[in-house]
Amino acid sequence: MSFQIRQNEEKRTIELNGHVGFDSLPDQLVSKSVAQGFSFNILCVGETGVGKSTLMNTLFNTTFENEEASHYGNKVHLHPQTYELQESNVNLKLTIVHTVGFGDQINREESFKPILEYIDTQFEKYLEEELKIKRSLFSCHDTRIHACLYFIAPSGHSLKSLDLVTMKKLDSKVNIIPVIAKADTVNRSELDKLKIKIMSELVSNGVQIYQFPTEDEAVAEINSSMNTHLPFAVVGSVENVKVGNKLVKARLYPWGSVQVENENHCDFVKLREMLVRVNMEDLREQTHARHYELYRRCKLEEMGFKDTDPDSKSFSLQETYEAKRKEFLTDLQRKEEEMRQMFVNKVKEAEAELKEKEKELHERFEQLKRMHQEEKKTLEEKRRNLEEEMNAFNRRKVAAETLMGQAVQGGSQPFKKDKDKKKFKMNFTKKDIHPCRTNIPFPFLSFCTVFMLCFIFLPFHIHFFYPFQSVFSHFIPLPVDLQIKQPEKPGMCLPSAWEKLPETVWT
Repeated sequence: MSFQIRQNEEKRTIELNGHVGFDSLPDQLVSKSVAQGFSFNILCVGETGVGKSTLMNTLFNTTFENEEASHYGNKVHLHPQTYELQESNVNLKLTIVHTVGFGDQINREESFKPILEYIDTQFEKYLEEELKIKRSLFSCHDTRIHACLYFIAPSGHSLKSLDLVTMKKLDSKVNIIPVIAKADTVNRSELDKLKIKIMSELVSNGVQIYQFPTEDEAVAEINSSMNTHLPFAVVGSVENVKVGNKLVKARLYPWGSVQVENENHCDFVKLREMLVRVNMEDLREQTHARHYELYRRCKLEEMGFKDTDPDSKSFSLQETYEAKRKEFLTDLQRKEEEMRQMFVNKVKEAEAELKEKEKELHERFEQLKRMHQEEKKTLEEKRRNLEEEMNAFNRRKVAAETLMGQAVQGGSQPFKKDKDKKKFKMNFTKKDIHPCRTNIPFPFLSFCTVFMLCFIFLPFHIHFFYPFQSVFSHFIPLPVDLQIKQPEKPGMCLPSAWEKLPETVWT
């Protein structure tokens, strides 16, 4: 069965014959809305110390908890605070978002980015809740920004470049209501000129601020007149000052007082009327119907969803999903292939680097091996030379010991008479020792020669001669100064074993 729907079907109006009762729908809607409560979110943008917190306290006639901000922040932070307010039987969940550190940096080119990111994040949260299978849009807390109060400093005669850039970036995302803060620091004539200058700069730069609606006849007249007073010049104060016979909110000065709710002093009453008492619901509707729908449409178009034209084929969500899924899988495979190729290239580079290092290590090893072999050859040569020297020394030692043994055997025969012994006891001088100047017999000279050879070749064995001292004394009666002393320990060569000859011996 198919149904054909006729486009632009004519609507007919008929009359009722009696009371039905659906005229109570507005009352039902009001009762339901009151039972659910309302939410309203305000974004306060302005430099530190311009009076944002004071104005919020004055606007809602209470004191909100707020920490004093510093002028030395390195970037902009958004600090949201939510409060539960009740007036009569109406509950309002109010969220005030402060831009802490806005305009305090030296480089302020990107001061607006944290604000944009915060607004988009709230839209994203609402969109995620809307796209859920099991969603609860009526019970979830709506954190989308409904109104942006942009505070303009009264110093100067026009808008700063930071103000123009920020409002231009925000006008498509939020309802902007510009206000001149601390209007009591400017006189009335200068304030009127400043308002005209600000509005002309906003128009010339294409900044779209929130215009109070004039479609509803009930509020068309007041909204039209209030649009001409933009931007509002406001003064905030929570102090009650006695003026005349009544207490009013005002700021005291030496020259007088500025009453917050006096329309001749500032535009605070106009701002409160437009923002809270007349157009709060319109701000909520504009946020949902204009700014959020723009964000939602752009986001869905990025996801591949499109609206159907009257001449085009019907739109199928399943087909769109399948096409998008296929596109996603194709893109995923492409990225996987790119990652795999990148991994292979990285592995090849690492292997080439390792091979290069291995080659360097091998060359270094060969160099060290050659150096080791050269050092080994040098040490072997030195060892052979040392062994040859030791062998030569041992041969000389054996020859000397042989000669000494022969000399000892030849000199061990005792003399026949003691008088011959005494003949040879004498003191030697340089003259007596010289072989050409003495009459000593030749055998005695041979023995002395052997003795001197042993003395030359065996300097480290002084203790060897000690047992033969009694034998030598038969041939050479040595003086007491040349007697060999017995070493204190066996094998110890004492340099003091020989004493110097007296000076008279060699003279």
